Amino acid sequence: MRSFVFVMLIALPALAQPTFPIPKAFPPDEKTLAEIKAKTAELEAAMAKVDDPSVKVFHKAAVWIAKHGEWFTDKSGQQTLDVLKAGLARAKAASDGKRPWLDARDKPIALGYKSRIDDSIQPFSLRYPDNFDPKKKYRFDVVLHGRDSTLTEVKFLHGKEFAKPGKGTDYFVMEAYGRGNNAYRWAGEEDVKEAMEAAAELVGKYLDPKQVVLRGFSMGGAGTWHLGLHHPGTFAVMQPGAGFSATRGYHKGLEADPPESITKGLHIYDAVDYAENCFNIPVVAYSGSKDPQKLAADNIENALKTFKEPHSFQHIVAPDLEHKQPAEWWAKCDAEIRKHLEAKAKIDFPERIRFVTYTTKFGHCRWLQVDGLDEHYAKATVDATLKDGKVVAMTTNVRRINFRGRTEKIDSVTIDGQAMKPGEEFFQKKNGRWISGSEHQTFEKAHNTCGPIDDAFTWQFAVFAPGGKPWHDANHAFIEQTRTTFAATWDKFFRGTLQTRPAGPPAKGEAIPRFNSILFGDPQSNPEIARLLPEWPITWTKDKLVMNGVEYDAKTHIPMMIYPKSAKNGGFGYAVLNSGHTFHKDAFAGSNVLLYPRLGDWAVVKPKPTKDDPAAYEVVASGYFDEFWQFKKK
Repeated sequence: MRSFVFVMLIALPALAQPTFPIPKAFPPDEKTLAEIKAKTAELEAAMAKVDDPSVKVFHKAAVWIAKHGEWFTDKSGQQTLDVLKAGLARAKAASDGKRPWLDARDKPIALGYKSRIDDSIQPFSLRYPDNFDPKKKYRFDVVLHGRDSTLTEVKFLHGKEFAKPGKGTDYFVMEAYGRGNNAYRWAGEEDVKEAMEAAAELVGKYLDPKQVVLRGFSMGGAGTWHLGLHHPGTFAVMQPGAGFSATRGYHKGLEADPPESITKGLHIYDAVDYAENCFNIPVVAYSGSKDPQKLAADNIENALKTFKEPHSFQHIVAPDLEHKQPAEWWAKCDAEIRKHLEAKAKIDFPERIRFVTYTTKFGHCRWLQVDGLDEHYAKATVDATLKDGKVVAMTTNVRRINFRGRTEKIDSVTIDGQAMKPGEEFFQKKNGRWISGSEHQTFEKAHNTCGPIDDAFTWQFAVFAPGGKPWHDANHAFIEQTRTTFAATWDKFFRGTLQTRPAGPPAKGEAIPRFNSILFGDPQSNPEIARLLPEWPITWTKDKLVMNGVEYDAKTHIPMMIYPKSAKNGGFGYAVLNSGHTFHKDAFAGSNVLLYPRLGDWAVVKPKPTKDDPAAYEVVASGYFDEFWQFKKK
């Protein structure tokens, strides 16, 4: 087995995967730029009296396209002006207490919401069904767009706001922006969830919860594969077109024997590992016969060949077609979707769930929640039935489980042949035996505290920058470059601004903030690090760093890590040390399949700045903590 100690130069990954060049820019002329600047300021002033994300999103779009110079078509300048003028019209109406944009019925409505992650304003769109009747309940399609290197908020909003009336549907359609082009991973995944919630606030009373469809093509297909199979209880049917469902085989540059910190992390987003969740959700896959991305559906189909449980997987293949899904082939897929929805409408709730996961990040399926594993990133299964008030469950690699979310009363529970105390819903395994109980230990991997480092950026977080004199100037310069690089990458590729806070505990009388703390610096330069350090399983002084029982020179080595906060030191979420995402700008320039974790839960690195990447480093050691957030015993 490969040793956990390895060296990898982050700045120079060997990627055989094709990159996507930055599109040619078509900067507007000076007159247009001046008008954009003036209209942006005018809209900003108008928003002072309006607190509506569906107005503010037009301002955000203009700011971001100008800031990043994303004038990717010769129409970008005029489209930006159009978006600003639409935003001003909305601001005027909203100041009078009106929202006329919600009255559109023959085209998508451009909308926005405020994200919990970073308080950014993010766009989405919603289209009403034709001949909408407020007395009816409707199907709800969640659509994920494909990769578009020229995509911006301006392009997305303009395409909806100024769409010509056209043929509609007999159901609601919500399209997520997904924070751009990230295959709906990390914050992109949360974007889909938050956009669904925002849509439900507007039209939830008209939606049939048994008829929620997830679909997308290309990158949207990749997002459908992973979201649908990770959250099989959320959707009634999933319809992925093309995309990818596994890192290996699609990412040609992945080394043959990568370190454990990478191989385990692949189990987070590789949808093929979750193929058996087709037991819980029907799949209507689509591919062109000549499309290399047909491999996505082939992977799932092959994984299911040895799965003997009942499931519904259908692969519709268009002969002689490459990477496209023409209208007639979408119609064939939709016909199959409707058959599944008709069958689902007759089922009040599933009596049986047969669920697979590799992490408690994805542990929920209808009335079942897996909240603890014997070992993360190893296959865990639950086969559970709920009938006549009796739950019978068989598990593998599961340490915590609960059965809730059902109106039906649970009279008895049997887990792995062991009868449990009547009236309980939460159970945990200790010393090989199941007992009742919902209390977690302070440091224990669970749904919101399972790692790895990248997981910290999928819900609310704040950055604590160093403010005092550092131990070592060279390390401090590298850490500051890491922080500024993270801020720039987040701004460009996740379309938001990092939230910052001063170091130190909450003021007297202030509520304990419920967010992840992202800490940069060392125990001398950042008092927040010094405050949390005593609870971490590491030793870090000016002269030495000890991680996983190995001592390093603190003058030349830097720790990176994720760790849960105790009640005494924050009470909620993670603390992350000296790291943003563990994949960097080069990964965003390549295929979305490259957005997988590189470091696990912890790492020791040596700064190796280059001209092209002043935040580059060598990974000296990295890995995952055990289920109780300790270094694994050798």
